[in-house]
Amino acid sequence: MSSLFKFLDTSIGRKVLMSLTGLFLCSFLIVHVAGNLALFYHDEGLSFNQYSLFMTTFTPIKVISYLLYATIVLHAISGFRLVFSNQKARPVGYKAMKDPRSSSWASKNMGILGTILLIFIVTHMANFWFEYKFGATPWKEYKVDLASGKLLESNVFVVEPGSDIKPNEYVATNADGAEIQIIVIKDLYEVVKQAFTQSWLVVLYLIGMVALAYHLVHGFQSGFQTLGLRHPSYTPIIQGIGVWFFGILIPVLFAAMPVYFYFFMNADKNL
Repeated sequence: MSSLFKFLDTSIGRKVLMSLTGLFLCSFLIVHVAGNLALFYHDEGLSFNQYSLFMTTFTPIKVISYLLYATIVLHAISGFRLVFSNQKARPVGYKAMKDPRSSSWASKNMGILGTILLIFIVTHMANFWFEYKFGATPWKEYKVDLASGKLLESNVFVVEPGSDIKPNEYVATNADGAEIQIIVIKDLYEVVKQAFTQSWLVVLYLIGMVALAYHLVHGFQSGFQTLGLRHPSYTPIIQGIGVWFFGILIPVLFAAMPVYFYFFMNADKNL
């Protein structure tokens, strides 16, 4: 075990740790953006609220979440240590020297990009994760026709602090004798909707997604290179996935969410 820690304390070890944690975070981004697409469903937040409940109560997911938090911390610490060690190793006249090898702007500024992302992550967690777990998140009751699956109505209500209310789901019969499904659940959708009426927060998210795009374009390919997983036959595929999927598609999908809510909410206000 001591030899492992010694290896991880070397420059190569830190790069390997950065690669492994970074690739794990890439896989999380896929799951996260897929789940958050439920924000666009026209069901008054039911699908997104059910997704949020599942992600915070299903035991295997909770274990993976704690692993995720640890991975983010390890990735950030390893990244800053690499940046500082690289700067320390460079000679004073480095800026005046011309590196014959071409390197991208993202590769030269991973420290700056990482700092922006860390600020973004802390803000994101404070606005949504912390609010959902410990804040005054409102609750919503949904009534769904059991036969057709059609949403009949939804009502937001505020729970008093200290209340022992829990998510609940049961079947009842309405006045017409039809069975309806009653779903009582925390309304994170409403929290998201209200948060993204704030222009400063929308701008911060857009800046964060630009930083994420550049960070992933370089980081995804670099992770495979550090682990020695490069070959002329499949390296172009890795580069394509890094640019088009992680560098463009995922950041664009994440950025679309605050933009959609900001203009959607403002349109509602002006009606």
